[in-house]
Amino acid sequence: MHRILSFLLALVLAACAGAPQRGTGDLGLVIERANGHVTLVDTTSRQPYARIGGLGDLSHASAVYSRDGRYAFVFGRDGGLTKIDMLEAKVVKRVIQSGNAIGGSISQDGRIVVAQNYTPGGIKAFDAETLELLSEVPAEFAPGQFSKVVGLADSSGNRFAYALFDGGEIWVSDFSDPRRPVTQRFPAGRQPYDGLVTPDGRYFLAGLFGEDGVAMLDLWQPEKGARKILENYGRGQEKLPVFKMPHLRGWSVAQGKAYLPAIGRHEVLVVDVATWKEVGRIPVRGQPVFVMARPDGRQVWVNFAFPDNANVDVIDTLAGQVVQRMTPGKGILHMEFTPRGEQVWLSARDDHKVLIYDTANFQRIGEIAAESPSGIFFTTRAARIGF
Repeated sequence: MHRILSFLLALVLAACAGAPQRGTGDLGLVIERANGHVTLVDTTSRQPYARIGGLGDLSHASAVYSRDGRYAFVFGRDGGLTKIDMLEAKVVKRVIQSGNAIGGSISQDGRIVVAQNYTPGGIKAFDAETLELLSEVPAEFAPGQFSKVVGLADSSGNRFAYALFDGGEIWVSDFSDPRRPVTQRFPAGRQPYDGLVTPDGRYFLAGLFGEDGVAMLDLWQPEKGARKILENYGRGQEKLPVFKMPHLRGWSVAQGKAYLPAIGRHEVLVVDVATWKEVGRIPVRGQPVFVMARPDGRQVWVNFAFPDNANVDVIDTLAGQVVQRMTPGKGILHMEFTPRGEQVWLSARDDHKVLIYDTANFQRIGEIAAESPSGIFFTTRAARIGF
């Protein structure tokens, strides 16, 4: 009997030794927008380790992570919400929660996943463990009138801030009781089109499509209401052609300054976050879409709208100017830094590749095949506010 037990134990240990062991902090996923797949990647080995299909319309998809980084929640354009086990590389559960959706978020305590929807307008809250629907907040800004919801971001105390594009308002919903959310409403301006929370979680900012300026709400003092900042931010009197609206979630705050894409212009704006006043402009090679800071804040990487979307410019924040101009591939849609910023991963949609660069010397150090890649989401987002 002893020999039999020893033999069985040896088999078990051999099986365990043969299975790949990964830490969740090392992982991420790449959205393949054209075919409903995601590719799971290991950021240390710079290699894919699995590919999962059946996720529906991922043409404008995003992902958030559970607190431990084990589970990804992927929000599809078709209203699909899919929970993926990053370690076992499989779909845990998938629900169709609306007709037209555009992203989502996860609560501070990790228990609630919230989806934002165009159709029907509003947000829906789900149990992160089971994807059971807990509650919803219809975006009815006037009797019988519902708005598209944009810019959803998590905040402290299991609150979520978001903008109503058609309603011209910022709403903050408190899910302390997940089945009975309490919502506050704040006038914001004409057609807020996207939003973000600053890295410290204090301010929610919503860019305005219908007028120049940005609406800002102090989440520490919401009773003061939203106020308008950067009143010249937008297209101004020139009504410049805009090929793609920049993503506010791609704004960066580094060393006391915010770096944000100028709308319709070939410039990155520099703003003092103490006063929220513009303090500079940096010329770049196209209309910026994402303006993303390396984790240490020393560099800001910029990608562009068509027809300049093969280019990437790198700004040195100490010098206050572009120090590297690159043409890495066709259709650079998204950028993601590894946790300490030694690498940046770029999705080259039209080359069907993810390109990996060393941020110290700007040399390409790897690439991964992917069909029409767009968003790249690493599990380190699990520990960041607003991501």
